[in-house]
Amino acid sequence: MTEFEHKLKMAEALAATGKMSRREFVQFAAALGIAIPAAGTLFSKVAKAEDAKKGGALVIGMEGGSASDSYDPRTYADSIMIAASLAVMNCLVEFDDAGNPTPELFESWEAKPGAAEWVFNVRKGIKFSNGKELDAEDIIYSIGLHRGEDTKSPAKGILEPITEIKALSPTQISMTLKEGNADFPVILGDYHLVVVPKDFNDWSKPIGTGAYTLESFEPGVRIVFKNRGDYWKANRGNFDTVEIRYIQDAAARTAALQSGEVHAINRLDARTVDLLMQDENVKVVRTKGTGNRYCFVSRVTMDPFTNKDLRTALKYGIDRDQIIQSVFSGYAVPGNDHTLDALNPFYNTNLPQRPYDPDKAAFHFKKAGISGKVELQTSEGAWSSAVDCASIYQESLKKAGIDLTVTKVSGDGYWDNVWLKVPFCAVYWGRRMSADATLSQVYGSASDWNDSDWRKPEFDKIISEARIELDNAKRKELYFKAQEMISDDGGMICFAISDYLDGYSPKIAGVTPHARYDLADQRLAEKAWFA
Repeated sequence: MTEFEHKLKMAEALAATGKMSRREFVQFAAALGIAIPAAGTLFSKVAKAEDAKKGGALVIGMEGGSASDSYDPRTYADSIMIAASLAVMNCLVEFDDAGNPTPELFESWEAKPGAAEWVFNVRKGIKFSNGKELDAEDIIYSIGLHRGEDTKSPAKGILEPITEIKALSPTQISMTLKEGNADFPVILGDYHLVVVPKDFNDWSKPIGTGAYTLESFEPGVRIVFKNRGDYWKANRGNFDTVEIRYIQDAAARTAALQSGEVHAINRLDARTVDLLMQDENVKVVRTKGTGNRYCFVSRVTMDPFTNKDLRTALKYGIDRDQIIQSVFSGYAVPGNDHTLDALNPFYNTNLPQRPYDPDKAAFHFKKAGISGKVELQTSEGAWSSAVDCASIYQESLKKAGIDLTVTKVSGDGYWDNVWLKVPFCAVYWGRRMSADATLSQVYGSASDWNDSDWRKPEFDKIISEARIELDNAKRKELYFKAQEMISDDGGMICFAISDYLDGYSPKIAGVTPHARYDLADQRLAEKAWFA
């Protein structure tokens, strides 16, 4: 799919769901070079929204998750629990297909001048699955799970700027920040911030306002949901039952889809996509350039990675293009050692793409004075092709005289036992919808998910200044500097940003590419239906 086709598909998806007016669609299409009369005709075709059909049993096969998965939102770290939580619970804010924040349990919001004081209106008449009506106290409690010194939530860092949160009424909440942040509603769309009733803590029996209730949960095996029958969103929550099956092997997932055993799968093996596009039993949905950020991450506080020259050598020693062609079959773009992508308006276009340069890698490795092997721990539990990526990396480092030991570890419990604990390992990150959310959570000193343990007061100060800066040119300058610092000094080797590649049965309708995550922003159970 070309860039033109990708942009047009995104516009068609917005028009089909009523999120882009005829005038907006025609203007957008004209900017792509489509004649205005033709654009109007195209809008008329795609804007006839199809009514969702009710019923049926949806089965999804997914890579990700582990036997230690929990419904406690403070533990979510992978796609399966994001999808599972959004079947049962709702967030405060969701995102449309283009990635814009839209109301969910917050019906509307308004910022006072300076964007440090916000008022949010709670949607009325929404009931939890236990019959309780949603109110402001439920939301305050749910946000509070991720705040305070004792919480281990990954969302702690992004909520740290909140100094006060209070209920103005049962349907209105005010939040005060340390400093202004025009992107604050985007922050509140983080997938950890699902809403439960006040004082709820029995995560084995989750209660939410979502379309389904939990029927059974076997972590690492399957999760089954039942439609609660009274969902508040029109044309959403259409299946009688939904089952998520843990299928870590890409070939097994694909075979299950082709045989009809499952109706949808995530993370198609890019090496098989061109062939799958010829299979009448498979529908491939591609979201270009917004997928997972694949990385090898060193913790800069652990030897030998305290040495900047070693980190620099390892960045120059990876052949990104070879990995993209060999492992991702071209369905990815090179990463530049930070997690922002080129679709972000604050992406640093002035930062040169770091090339594969064995000579520079050898120079910095010699300067580092490191003797012996460097160990990288990886697993198919990180992502299905992580071991393949590591093997290519190992070979590319040999040309620089660097001996990399690739240690394959168990996939079960990888995110609990390896990530954030060992000096050098394979990691992937999903897309965040603002520069602040990405940079604060991945690299901020207050973030428990700062997996490189790279914590710099100067960086925190830059991000803080950018957060309150209303002049976009000055804000851009600050974010450019932040990315430069990470790329130059950090412990992350972000070598590829993939396309999202989902596979569906032709029986599935209501699915469009999404700018944030795969499988309809992990809301497939809520959004899709059987044609």
